[in-house]
Formats: sequence, C-alpha cells, structure tokens
Amino acid sequence: MPKPQLIPALDLGSDTLKMAVAQKRREGKLPEILAVAKTTSSGIRKGVIVDPEKTANKIKELLVKIEGTINRKIREVVCNVGGSHLFITPSRGVVAVSRADQEISQGDIERVISAAQAFSLPSNKEILDTFAREFIVDGEKEIKDPLGMKGIRLEVEILAICGFSPYLRNLTSALKLANLDILDVIPSAISSARAVLTPRQKELGVALLDIGAWTTDMAVYEEGDLIHLAVFPVGSGHITNDIAIGLQTDIDTAERIKIEFGTCIYQRKGKPEKIKILLKDITEEEKKVDSERTEVKKSSKEDTEDKVPALVFSRKLLIDIIEARVAEIFDLCQKELKKIGKQRLLPAGLVLTGGGAKLPNIENLAKKELRLPCQIGFPRGVVGLKRESTLSTLCGLLLESIDFEGETVSSGSSFFSKIKKIFRQFVP
Repeated sequence: MPKPQLIPALDLGSDTLKMAVAQKRREGKLPEILAVAKTTSSGIRKGVIVDPEKTANKIKELLVKIEGTINRKIREVVCNVGGSHLFITPSRGVVAVSRADQEISQGDIERVISAAQAFSLPSNKEILDTFAREFIVDGEKEIKDPLGMKGIRLEVEILAICGFSPYLRNLTSALKLANLDILDVIPSAISSARAVLTPRQKELGVALLDIGAWTTDMAVYEEGDLIHLAVFPVGSGHITNDIAIGLQTDIDTAERIKIEFGTCIYQRKGKPEKIKILLKDITEEEKKVDSERTEVKKSSKEDTEDKVPALVFSRKLLIDIIEARVAEIFDLCQKELKKIGKQRLLPAGLVLTGGGAKLPNIENLAKKELRLPCQIGFPRGVVGLKRESTLSTLCGLLLESIDFEGETVSSGSSFFSKIKKIFRQFVP
C-alpha cells in the first residue's frame, strides 16, 4: 500500500518557529494534520534570517519532533518569507501573438510575463513572486485567461513582489544547513490571507493585517486579486517593550501584564484604577541559594506576601501605552491604503490575525482608527489544526502548497492569477 502524500510547512517567525505536516486526502476532502511542533526562534530578527546557522539548529529541533511523531523523514518543505525588505512594484509587458492563425498560446503568455518581469531593480534586489493582475488582448482589458483567444497584440499587467537578495540567500542557506530542500517560498501575508480570507471577501475588497511579534504583514485584495502588499517593522513585541519601559519592569513581567491585563480601549465600568501584581518569579541564582538552605523559616501567608516584591500601576496608564502602539500600526495601515486609493473604501473591511490580534478590543480600536468594518480572522481549511490566529501563516503555507501542486497550464486553472518564480535560483 503506498504511503500517504505528505505536505510539510515551516513558519519562520521572529519569535517562534512552527512546523506542521498534513496528509493530502482524496479530492473533495480537506487535508488533515499529522503533526505540529514549535520552538523559540533563533537567528531571526524582524522577520529576516540574520544567522542561518542558529536558525538551522532550531529547524533541526523541529524536524526531530515531527519525524518522531510521523515516523517518516522530511526532505523538503514550503516556507514563508517576511521582513520589511519586501516591497511590491507594478509592471507591464507587451508581445505580438506568434501563431499565424493569431490564437494565443501558452508560449505567448509566458513570453509576455517574461517581458513584464524585465524591469530594472536596485542592486541586491530580486523578484520573489509575480502576480498577473490582468491580460489585455488588442486593447480589450480585464481578461484573466487569454489562452485560446484570437488577437494580434497581447499585454499583461503584473505585480512583482521583490526582496533583498542577501536575506533571501540567508533563508536558503538555513534550510540547506538543516538538510531541507525548498518546495516553495511564499510571503507571510499571502500565506495568512490564503488561510483566513474567504473568496467573497477578496472579491468585495479586503485588507488583511497579520500582527506578529516584530513585524506586521499587510495584504489587500480586490476583485479576487492581490492589489497591494506591505510589511511594517512594528509588532506585538514592541507593545511588550513599551510596557516594560513605561512601568519600569522587566520584559517577562511586561509580557505577563500584557496578556493578563492588556486591552486596547479604556473602559472604567467600576474596575479598580490601580493594579497590583506580585513579582513571584525569581532568578536561577536565587533558586540555587534557596535549595542550599537547610532550614526554612515558616511564616504566615500574609507575612510571605508582604515580603514578595510587588508592582503597582495604573490601569489607564497601561491601556494608554498599548493603545498608542496599536494605533501606530493602524496608522501605517491607513497610509498604505491611502497610497492605493482604498482608504475607507473596502466593503469587506479589515481582517486581523496573528498573535497581536489576541489583544482585547483591538477590532474596536481598528474601527475607530480606520473607519472600516473589522473582525478577527482564524485559519480554516485544514482538519486538526487549532483555531488559533497565531497559526494563520502555517495553515496558509499548507494550503498554498496544495494549490501550487494542483496548478496546471490548462485554461481552467488558477495559473494565470499567480505565476510563481521558482525560489531555487537563490541557492548558492
């Protein structure tokens, strides 16, 4: 009996690395998760790999966990690429139809896309991904699939996603050191959008905002196609840093305060204005000293609590700190929407996902800042994966991998909506 086809995916996050393996099922059935593993990131800063060796060691940790669970070796993987070095640029290509009977062939389509990709880029920049927005046949616009049509002149308008070559080479180096081949590399925002957004939302017009630890990825869709992409060097980790500075406490305590008491909008409603938390976490050195003691002096619960250091802070101050940073993210989003003329003009509104989307009342703050409908998005389309906004990118990678395998050059395929540029060109 043949072994089931495996779909491996790797989410290279700034804070956490996640890997999942799904089993491809028969047509009409959703893929099913076989194993999921995660570990803390290393060698990744603000969405880009800066130390391939450290990252490779962490990937190997994940491989040990995954392979031990499924009892099979993983040799190749589809992964994401992030970081504010990514940018999007439009381009246009024009060719003459080559056949004597003027019927547009697959070769003509490939030639016109190649012509659109032949534009100059700054040094150390490369095209990562290419999206065909529309084809134009003898002046007739808004054609998605020109294969088999009759014409003399074929044009295409594309969006090219580009990135910084050294960072892309670091990614391929890290996977090579981990003994993995690259099946495909997909921008994080595209992956999250695949898992979270519905076809109806993409058709109406929608913006996805994936708030990660140190970056926020944005993708805008309209009429079913990607029309804009951006990455902001701000994330939920900056909120934690702001809390640590504002409340004059350590990072771990700041993260704990954000999770337990954080919210984006101040609402009194009879809640106490002051919050007191006991700083019970002690250092390893203190633990060692405690273990060497042979006698422990017993005391009452009240006496113990009095001796434990405490942090007292204003609820309003905490919320002001959080709101300021989240509002900054939405302000960056607003500026990008204004660039493309979609400010307050997306009927399906804004969909928030990622770890930062867990902050209470964040959708209400988004509505206030952007004047758009807003909701929290969760991954869908894979059986056995938790309904967690932090898993959106990972889920999207699995689904994109299946989509890419199923793409053909037939007239009924989705090949023309997204022309993938094979990432192996970056392997040294």
